[in-house]
Amino acid sequence: MKKIALTLLTLFITLSASDETLQKAYAKEFAYLKAQKEMLATRFEEAKRDNSQNMKAAHNDIAKLEKEILAKNALNEKLSDDLFRARQNFQMLGDDTALVESVLMQATTTLKPYGMDVVVDKENYQAALRSIFTYTDKLITQLSSVQSVAGKFYAQDGSEISGTIVKIGNIASYGVSPELSGALVPAGDNKLKIYNATEAKTTAEALNNKQSPEVLNIFLYENSTKEIDDLKEKTVVDIINSGGIIGWVIVVLGVIGLLLAIARSFFLMSASTTTDTLTKDTLQELLKGGVENALEFLKSKRGSTARVLKATVRNLDRDREHIEDIVAESILHESSRLDKFGSVILVIAAVSPLLGLLGTVTGMIATFDIITEFGTGDPKLLSGGISIALVTTELGLIVAIPILMIGNLLGGWAEKVKDSMEHSALHLINEYGKQK
Repeated sequence: MKKIALTLLTLFITLSASDETLQKAYAKEFAYLKAQKEMLATRFEEAKRDNSQNMKAAHNDIAKLEKEILAKNALNEKLSDDLFRARQNFQMLGDDTALVESVLMQATTTLKPYGMDVVVDKENYQAALRSIFTYTDKLITQLSSVQSVAGKFYAQDGSEISGTIVKIGNIASYGVSPELSGALVPAGDNKLKIYNATEAKTTAEALNNKQSPEVLNIFLYENSTKEIDDLKEKTVVDIINSGGIIGWVIVVLGVIGLLLAIARSFFLMSASTTTDTLTKDTLQELLKGGVENALEFLKSKRGSTARVLKATVRNLDRDREHIEDIVAESILHESSRLDKFGSVILVIAAVSPLLGLLGTVTGMIATFDIITEFGTGDPKLLSGGISIALVTTELGLIVAIPILMIGNLLGGWAEKVKDSMEHSALHLINEYGKQK
């Protein structure tokens, strides 16, 4: 028991000594940890301050860099705009140079026929332009005045006449001489000929005497190198010839249609004039001597009306219905004679404008072929195709309109003759029926 107590006492003393040691160790360790904590807190605050300063410096650097980027972008845009304007200016400079060269070429070409040669230096266009303006001003002054010079021109018969040539710039000229005076027109190779010696004589003499005539009889021309033909009055044959082969075909068809219309008119006139007289005479013979006497009378008669009346008289003893059918059949049989040439006339009236359209298409094709080969510089080359295009249309309408009207009138006339024959036949039937 004592041992146990002693052991417990020893253990208690030992434990007491250990707790004190542990407390000291814990206190020491706590002091160390507290010092470490304070040190870490201090370092954390220092790191926090350093980080804040670094972040502020970084923000300042970023803002500075953003400003630099914006400035670089603005400079880039400005340089791009400058480059674009420089390209535009270069293009405009090239266009202006081409325009100046074109003007110089046209000016030198225009002034050369007047003996004004312009020297063009590609390194100094201004000098050439100044020369052009000087020459042009001089030429305008020269061409805007009326000048009288001694020269030669040709009469309409081709004889050469010496006299005075009155020039109004380069657009008109007059020839004055004791033999002949009048307006001049180009005869080719810069030669002039009298165009109108009668009407322009007074104007030519007045201008030669430095006077201003009340009426200026003038002929304007473009240049003196191309000959101007004398004005000629076109005949009907000339107009048809200008339409080519198609024009003559249309005219021939028109003549044929007109002849057929005249022939049909004679047929219808003969039929219409004999209807009333023949019907009256036939009725008298029928009432006087009967059917045989009437048939004997009609035997010597010719024409559509006589044939219809013969068929009617020959069948007067039949039923009325049957007689009317026979009359209708006889008139229908005569229709082919009364309508003779009618369809041909209407066909000609319908075909003529189509031929005119064909001529128009042919003429335009010929014109475009000439334009393709020679261009549009010389209007005379185009006149042939244009004449075919216009004249054939005109001829087609001239033929079609009257023939169409005549054909319709003749058709109406033929229907009227048929109605008259039917009326005459029915009149015979009715009068004969009254006598029964």
